[in-house]
Amino acid sequence: MKIISFNVNGIRASVGKGLLETIQNFDADIFCVQETKAQDDQVRTAMADLSGYHIYMNSAEKKGYSGVAIFSKKEPISVSVDMGVAEHDMEGRIICAEYDDFYLINVYVPNSGSGLKRLDYRSTWDAAFKDYLAGLQDKKPIIVTGDLNVAHEAIDLKNDKSNYNKTSGYTQVEIDGLDNILSIGLKDTFRTLYPEEVKYSFWSQRFNARKTNAGWRIDYFLVSDVLMDRVKDATIHNEVFGSDHCPVGLELN
Repeated sequence: MKIISFNVNGIRASVGKGLLETIQNFDADIFCVQETKAQDDQVRTAMADLSGYHIYMNSAEKKGYSGVAIFSKKEPISVSVDMGVAEHDMEGRIICAEYDDFYLINVYVPNSGSGLKRLDYRSTWDAAFKDYLAGLQDKKPIIVTGDLNVAHEAIDLKNDKSNYNKTSGYTQVEIDGLDNILSIGLKDTFRTLYPEEVKYSFWSQRFNARKTNAGWRIDYFLVSDVLMDRVKDATIHNEVFGSDHCPVGLELN
């Protein structure tokens, strides 16, 4: 089984930049996207020419903001959205598809914002997300993918020292939040397989960051410990353009 995840930074714009061709070229069993920036009907319209996939999405109440979607060749057992916490369920950030052997959670974690204005909210969100994932994992193993909006370790961003505790995505609060999520029994698949490899999945649109590879690894596949033995590979496809992120992948035996 192959699963791909891609923060498309606007699904309608991304279709114009070759998203449908990207999906076809990967030929993944499941393709997850984040930051659709579109309502449900707009996602369906944008993906009208996508054949061979069932389409599921969760959109924010605020138009043109956030949003996630799953495109799955196999129809899931069930699909649910959000955490069930009113404070966190207005921004279309979570969609969960249940399959025979696991739950797949596609997430777009809140950014702490310019000047870290949303850092306190992010902290409460991470805690609630941990509880939500633990509840699912009590039922069957989980795979968590998406833009987690945090570089976990110094190896995961180009300029770690100048960004630490100053820039959204690399504060100790956010790092601790991911540590706590992993503590329920999850593995970061890419870092587990490639402990010393420097590879990024996001580049700021400023300062020619992608050209100079001044990037961040903030897009992940996390899996329950019991699934790690089935992980054949975890990939970062920085040869693929069309967004300020690139796709990441997971292959399971």
